[in-house]
Amino acid sequence: MIKFALKISGIFALMLLSTVAINAQKASPAAEATGQIGKAAITINYSQPGVKGREIYGDLVPYGEVWRVGANEATVFEVSTDVKVGGEKLKAGKYGLWVIPGKKEWTWIFSSTWDTWGTNYDPANDVLRVKGSVDGLDDLIERMTFTIGNGHVELHWSTTLATLNVKG
Repeated sequence: MIKFALKISGIFALMLLSTVAINAQKASPAAEATGQIGKAAITINYSQPGVKGREIYGDLVPYGEVWRVGANEATVFEVSTDVKVGGEKLKAGKYGLWVIPGKKEWTWIFSSTWDTWGTNYDPANDVLRVKGSVDGLDDLIERMTFTIGNGHVELHWSTTLATLNVKG
């Protein structure tokens, strides 16, 4: 009976540690943005980092360098039909999404590699690079968030709004 109780206690402790480990990994929880632009259904799957009192752009996310646009796995941009992003054609499909943030504009990068860790960017897999605008926000947005609609994909985080024009 004591051996059985010890086994149960051990299993319970292991489950508790696993739960703690899983929750610790949710510092940047998974999120999904969906929307319709013209005939195109667009879905973006990403992880939402938080500001947590940090300086984001120019520090945590350096200007002029490729960034995974989120946390953890690569951000996945999926579109149901061919669209124009930033004035350039993007075929229907799934893409890894990276950006190069700048103070006055961002470069949005669509890669054929989408099922990977976010730091595994390889420019050899670029399908398309386009420019998008960047503006300041009056209010702080704690969790990075994408929105889709009205001819735009927008990224809101910290006090920054990055916008990519999309035509379906």
